[in-house]
Amino acid sequence: MSGPSPAIPSHSRIRTTTMDLKKSVRCQEDVALTITKHLLLKQDFQQKNLVFSPLSLFVVLSVVAAGSEGHSLDQLLSFLQFDSIDNLIAFFSQLVALFSDDRMCFINGMWADESIPLSHSFKQLVATHYNTTLASVDFKTKGGQACRDVNLWVEKETNGLITKLLHPSMVSNSTELVFANALCFNGVWEHMFMPISVPAGFHLLNGTKVIAPFMLSKQREHFIGIFDGFKVLRLSYKQGRDETLRFSMYIFLPNAKDGLLALIEKLASESDFLKDKFPQRKVEVRRFTIPKFKISFSFEASNVLHELGMISPFVLTKVVEGMNPPLGVESIYHNAFIEVNEKGTIASANTIMRAARGKRCATPTDFVADHPFLFLIREDFSGTILFIGQVLNPLDGANEPTISK
Repeated sequence: MSGPSPAIPSHSRIRTTTMDLKKSVRCQEDVALTITKHLLLKQDFQQKNLVFSPLSLFVVLSVVAAGSEGHSLDQLLSFLQFDSIDNLIAFFSQLVALFSDDRMCFINGMWADESIPLSHSFKQLVATHYNTTLASVDFKTKGGQACRDVNLWVEKETNGLITKLLHPSMVSNSTELVFANALCFNGVWEHMFMPISVPAGFHLLNGTKVIAPFMLSKQREHFIGIFDGFKVLRLSYKQGRDETLRFSMYIFLPNAKDGLLALIEKLASESDFLKDKFPQRKVEVRRFTIPKFKISFSFEASNVLHELGMISPFVLTKVVEGMNPPLGVESIYHNAFIEVNEKGTIASANTIMRAARGKRCATPTDFVADHPFLFLIREDFSGTILFIGQVLNPLDGANEPTISK
């Protein structure tokens, strides 16, 4: 233990905390890129299409921090680049409130085994600042029913976009607490692509080529930035109910057909890599094609966090008062899906934490994304990154089932 830790902050203290939202978002951008480069450079994932949601993962880590103290809290604050639990909770409370829009659903749920009494202060904090639905279930003797209850809840809350959050294999008679975040995004392009796609070659990293369906645009100008060795395309989504939220997809396309690894190295080695990389000017475009793609991806986030230096176990000493031994985080799982087509984008992600005791260009240019590229979906007002991924082969994942609409 590293000395006395602050108690869970009161609601009045959190409301009066002054924060620079964009500065905090930039910090989370740095953390997101740290995780991204780690995933992209892992041997297991170097040959795979990939997508994940930093926002979903960070919300769960923030709740874990709110339930921790001592070294567990210190390492989470350090990893997430916050100087206090007050600022961490205030920041994520603002984000949870920010994303209230008809293009998104952003929900949190917590299920505790009926045998453990959650502390009143912790329940109040997650309900008030994270808008969390709380429920009591019987994990120990009715784990299957508990999973069904959780899945029915998430299916209803996401309007059928996510139907299975918790699998029975993820619950055992030792499971005592589950916290989950589910994030869905359904964006229609501001300028839709033509309703038909055309087959064309997409170059793979191994030098071969596959024939994939490509989307065509009627637009003569696009937001494109040209940088050393790569271009960045911005594709805007239609405005929703909240006109202060501006969502865009950004595609980072290396100039070289086999240049994705070099681009990843840039991302990994240059601080503030994304600074000034989001194009604000339209340029005339000659050839312009983007492949359709669909990706499903999952990983055990707790293992990745461990590989990034978060060695100490997460001990949730503030969740249940007086529990000895206290609850410990068993695992953190992350699942994400994205489908990009002529109409727009559907994307979803969920992060599940289980706990138990003891454990810009002025001249015409081309933008032909016919080789591997990076992409991200970002809310441009705050700068929050919702999804990040890579496309190595647009055909991989094409046989995955489309999420329910």
